[in-house]
Amino acid sequence: MLNLKQELNEALSYAKRIELQTASGMQVWHVWNASAGKPLVLLHGGSGSWNHWVRNVLPLSQTRAVWALDTPGLGDSELPIGAEDADDLSLPLAQGLEALFKDEPVDMVGFSFGGLMAGFLAAQQPSLIKRMVLVGVPGLGLSNNIPNMRGFRAGMTSEERMAIHKNNLLAIMVHDENNISADLLAMQEHNVLRDRLRRRRIARSDVLLSLQKQWTCEVRGIWGEKDALYEGALHLLPELLSGCQLMNFDIIEGAGHWVQFEAADAFNHILLARLPIE
Repeated sequence: MLNLKQELNEALSYAKRIELQTASGMQVWHVWNASAGKPLVLLHGGSGSWNHWVRNVLPLSQTRAVWALDTPGLGDSELPIGAEDADDLSLPLAQGLEALFKDEPVDMVGFSFGGLMAGFLAAQQPSLIKRMVLVGVPGLGLSNNIPNMRGFRAGMTSEERMAIHKNNLLAIMVHDENNISADLLAMQEHNVLRDRLRRRRIARSDVLLSLQKQWTCEVRGIWGEKDALYEGALHLLPELLSGCQLMNFDIIEGAGHWVQFEAADAFNHILLARLPIE
């Protein structure tokens, strides 16, 4: 079995990196199997990058062209002037999609903060999205507070920083501690150091409850059973999303918030089944 560093290197070896200049700044995209058409766009979570999908891009690209964005202000993409939260990113996202796909609507999968971005885009520019899959998204008015998250201080040693990354991953992202490796901690450090969106507040709101009324695309949901954001409330989500065209709501047993990483095989299988090639 490959370790995570090898998985990252293998995924990158099959990817084409695209540095896309837009009116809102340079965006970095990675694409796998671009010639397959039928684009599937992946939007990662907060303090992340394309590598939130490291265990998904190769299996998904067996039948689809898979496009993973580094969200503007995260990863290697530039921070748009004045951007602070998800509502500031729908225009830059639209600019990237229009440059890459012209008038072709795409299937879009949004994980956590990425799902919040997708929700704003689906409301403001619905013609750009064909089908939308929400994965562990906040903004539904039910997200639990995570009291045991810890912050960083200047002058910390590498060991101290890695201990905090492990704590925070277990607090919110990963359910099974056995899934946390030194490679994962190094990847998390690399992502966190490039996070320039420092004033995110919308995730704690219920903004998607009103935005969903403007969505015209079909919607699917995939959640981890052990998602810390929705502990004790997961069963309420289908009803909360009843204002949109919710076609399916799948729960993957034993997985936490970062379900596509922690239960990659199950996630990939469900996603491909819910988004058949048309």
